[in-house]
Parts: sequence; C-alpha cells; structure tokens
Amino acid sequence: RRYPTVEVRAVAFNGSTHVPVPSDSAFLKALLFELRLVDDHIFVEHRDTCTRINHSSVYSVSTDAGDLWPVIAFQKSGLIYACLPLVEEPLEPRPPLLTVIGLSQGLALLLGIVDYIAPSRKNEAEMNAKIGQLRTLLIQACPLGTPLNTNIRSLNSNFEDIQDMPVAKDQPAWRSCTYKGKPQVNVCITEKVKCMQYDQRDVVDTWQVYGAVNCKCDIEGSAPKVTLTLNLPSNGPPLQDIVVHHCVTSVDPAMLMSFSALPLDDSVYSGPYKFPFIPPSDSFNLCFYTSQVPVPPILGCYQLIEEGSQIKITVNLKLHESIKNSFEYCEARIPFFNRGPIAQLEYKVSYGQVDFSREKSLLVWTIGQKFPKSLEVSLTGTVAFGTAGKEHPTDYVCTGNTAYVKLYFRIPDFTLTGCYVDQHSVQIFVPGKPKITASRELISSDYYLWNSKAPAPTVFKT
Repeated sequence: RRYPTVEVRAVAFNGSTHVPVPSDSAFLKALLFELRLVDDHIFVEHRDTCTRINHSSVYSVSTDAGDLWPVIAFQKSGLIYACLPLVEEPLEPRPPLLTVIGLSQGLALLLGIVDYIAPSRKNEAEMNAKIGQLRTLLIQACPLGTPLNTNIRSLNSNFEDIQDMPVAKDQPAWRSCTYKGKPQVNVCITEKVKCMQYDQRDVVDTWQVYGAVNCKCDIEGSAPKVTLTLNLPSNGPPLQDIVVHHCVTSVDPAMLMSFSALPLDDSVYSGPYKFPFIPPSDSFNLCFYTSQVPVPPILGCYQLIEEGSQIKITVNLKLHESIKNSFEYCEARIPFFNRGPIAQLEYKVSYGQVDFSREKSLLVWTIGQKFPKSLEVSLTGTVAFGTAGKEHPTDYVCTGNTAYVKLYFRIPDFTLTGCYVDQHSVQIFVPGKPKITASRELISSDYYLWNSKAPAPTVFKT
C-alpha cells in the first residue's frame, strides 16, 4: 500500500535529501538483499561487516536513488512484514530511533496485521483470503497514512457495510462498532520473567520482569469512559518504563518518568496507577511495564562435567519463599547439543518425574504443580550418547561443556511485582452494574541456568 499524501510530506520535510520509494519489485529485491534472504553467500561490507550489528528491526535499504531509512521489517511464520514510516524532521544527520514517532506507529500497525493473519498460517486458502481483505481493512485502519486503529481483527471486512454504518459524533476512531448487552469488563495482568543464572563468582546473574495489562470492555455507548487502577503491595517494587495505549485519555506524568535505566530512589512513583480511557471494541493491551524485582522466583544451579564418553549432570532448584507455591505447570528441559542421541541414562531425582527423547537429545524433568515443603528439588544423572547425525540438535554457542537448563512454568493468580487490579476500583460511567473479572499470571520467558563448570555467554561481569 502506498500513500501519496505521506510521500508529499516526506519531500517537504527532507528536501534535497529525500529518497523516492522505488517500484514494488525494486523495493522487494532490495529488502530481500538487506535481510540476507538472497545472495547471503556473498560478503557485502555495508551489510555483513561485524561493525554493523543490527539490534532492532529497523534497516537502511539501499536503492538506485539512495538509502531508504528507516524501514521496519521482520519475518513471522514464513511471511515478511515491512513498512517505511515518515520521519517528520531532517534525515541528515539521522535522528535517534526513539525520537521518530512514526516507528512505533508503523510497528503497531504491522503487529496488528500479524495478529490478524498469523492464526490462519497453517491453512493456505484461509491465509490468502485474509491477505486479500487487507486492502479493505487498511482503508479503515490507516486511511491517509496515519494509523487510526491498529487492531486489524476488530475491523469489518465488508466495506459496503462500513460506509452505511452511522457513527456518533463523539465516537473515537478506535471504537469500530458499538456493543449491545450487559456491561462487563475483563482484565488480565500477565508478567513474564526472563532470567540468566550462572552460579559463578565473577559473573552477575540477571533477571527482568515485563508486564502487560490486557482488557476486554463490552460496554454500551459510542464513547464510554472507564477508569482502571493498578495497585502494588506496600513492599512491592515500583512499575517502570510504562507505555500506555492511545485510548488512555490522561495519566499522571510522574507515572511515565520512571525508567529502569536509572537507579531507583525514594522519589520513584509507586502508585496507585490510574488509567482513564475510552476502550476499543475488541481486546487490547492497556499498558506495558517493567520492574526491578529483588530476586528471581526460582534459584538454580546446573553442573555438567564430561568424563570420558559420559557426562555427569547435577541440577538443583529452589523456589523462593515469597513465591506462591501453586503452578499450572513447572518443568526443566535439559538439551544436549552436538552430541548425538541419548544412548544410556541413569538418574536420581528427589521430586517429580524425568522423561527423555533419544532423537532430540533432550531430558524433561517435570516438577509438577508444587514444590515440596523444603522448596528444594534436585536431579543427578549420568548420560551417554550415540553417534551424532544430521538430524540431532546442534548449536554454535553450546559447544563443549557450555550448556544450559531452561525452565518453563506458569503461576496463576500471582505476579512477581505483586501488581493487582482491585475490582471495586474499576469505574465505568454507564448505567447498570457491570460484571468485572480480574485475573493475573506469572510466566517464564527465556529462563536459563548455565553450566557453572564451563564458560557461558554473559551479559555483565563484575
């Protein structure tokens, strides 16, 4: 999709430095080259040099007329999603990414398209039909080049119906339809914890918490007003790096001024966090946040030692006493790379069950829904391997004794920060008594325990 209105604005902003967008075929060819999906066997200095490591999905695409920047592009389920946002300032010198408003708008629109198309990726006919409807949907979502509604799934694919649909004067663009029925609000706080533990003196363990508050508001009216409050316990770490949905009408500026890159002090805003908003018709993420929690939920130690043709492994896990001991699932997966199939396994486990896949060279230790009263579990074992083939897992990082255990768990009705929604504090300014449902959960994400007997990829060293 091209927007002449946006291209005219780009010429006005950039003047002599403006690079016109080439034809679709020329742009696609240049983009595939930049993403190393064609000619990846050829070394091209501006693309492949080690001094140019791309830490984001923002690229500079070389064309005959010059370099197009910033191009957002990423791959998902065999498809490439890309857009070229408008930079509303001179391009020379290049402004910092965080100052380009169009980047977040373009990324939100692409993620909305992913959310619309991705569920049908296994059915080619259904996926082709959805892609065919995209042009109609984009007319609603982004009529003149500025995204008005990035939730593509909530839009009506029958354009004739949309033209006839009466819209109230006060109805915002993101409310594509009105609801009829009993008012109800569903809120779910999902926190994900990422962790790297090394069990080494000279390497610092790291962990981060990322939260998202998802809402679904079925409320009558063209522009209903809702106020939702997030609360923390008295000793809960403050929420930081808060990003709010565009439907939020106002927030306390102090709420948005706490950044995880800065040291915590007593002046950091610690709540309550109030969000007045006019909800979209479909489910949406009201806000995202991070937090600096003092300890990870599960502390662990992994040791792998090679002895001749066998390796000895030891895994110790301890659930921190402040964590709710009630899991939907909890398991530790122990992969063995570059070693061939598991030929022999002898083990002793203090709690839970152990299964293994010979072909995948993988041990799965299922701890279950609770840790024992001691909150500690352990696994020791000896593993021997057969001859490695092409079908067995390989990894460029996990060579020699460099190896890891990865934890997978979900704790319902719990958050690591203690963040919760008080159902009585949800205010809805419409007639009738609404039904309010609030839930929360903690999920592991990239939760690694590295072998303490070998060097591991590290983030920080003391």
